[in-house]
Amino acid sequence: MGAFIEAIDLHKTYRVGKIDVPALRGISFGVQQGEFVTVVGPSGSGKSTLFYLLGGLTRADSGKVVMDGDDFATLSDAERTRMRKRKIGFVFQKFNLLPTLNARSNIAIAQEIAGNGNRDPAFFLRICDLLGLTKRLNHRPSELSGGEQQRVALARALVNKPAVVLADEPTGNLDTENSNIVLRMLRQSNQELGQTVLMITHNPEAAKYGDRIIHMRDGHVVKPEEDPEWSVH
Repeated sequence: MGAFIEAIDLHKTYRVGKIDVPALRGISFGVQQGEFVTVVGPSGSGKSTLFYLLGGLTRADSGKVVMDGDDFATLSDAERTRMRKRKIGFVFQKFNLLPTLNARSNIAIAQEIAGNGNRDPAFFLRICDLLGLTKRLNHRPSELSGGEQQRVALARALVNKPAVVLADEPTGNLDTENSNIVLRMLRQSNQELGQTVLMITHNPEAAKYGDRIIHMRDGHVVKPEEDPEWSVH
């Protein structure tokens, strides 16, 4: 069986002034359905560029991303947008919650954006219970801790039952205790809900929550022994 997500010889270069800055230099790997994969590497290794390509948020210069049999390179911008709404949940370092809405509405807005006409109230409550948010749903972001805000962001990513969850430094703004809570919950949601998870992180400790670790350096995937600074034991 082929990989659920495939990155095939991805190249991406940015133009900075008059200089070309390569971000990805031929990245290839696969992620199986239901797998939790973490991508580690220092700043400038190409992790965030990879995240945007896997999420269909930008296009590669060459190579391709295939998700569940769909090649992003062959999709129009409108088709890629529909793909993101239908199959991908995003979690970012910044919580991106709307300050005037309570937690319940911040989660539900993801359903409205996706045009989810088949809302499942029982699943909504299951997600909130899984993430320990049931008693905090009427609170606005200013009334929640940083860890609680990130859990709301995670619930928002999960509520539409995406096949894939892409998380970019989801613990970057959290202390160690809250980081561990969010990571455990992300892992639990992967195990209980069956989503494929790909998490970008600079933190080797966070990377341990995955089934498998992909090491990046200078736009390449490298072997752990070739990446001593960031290898995770």
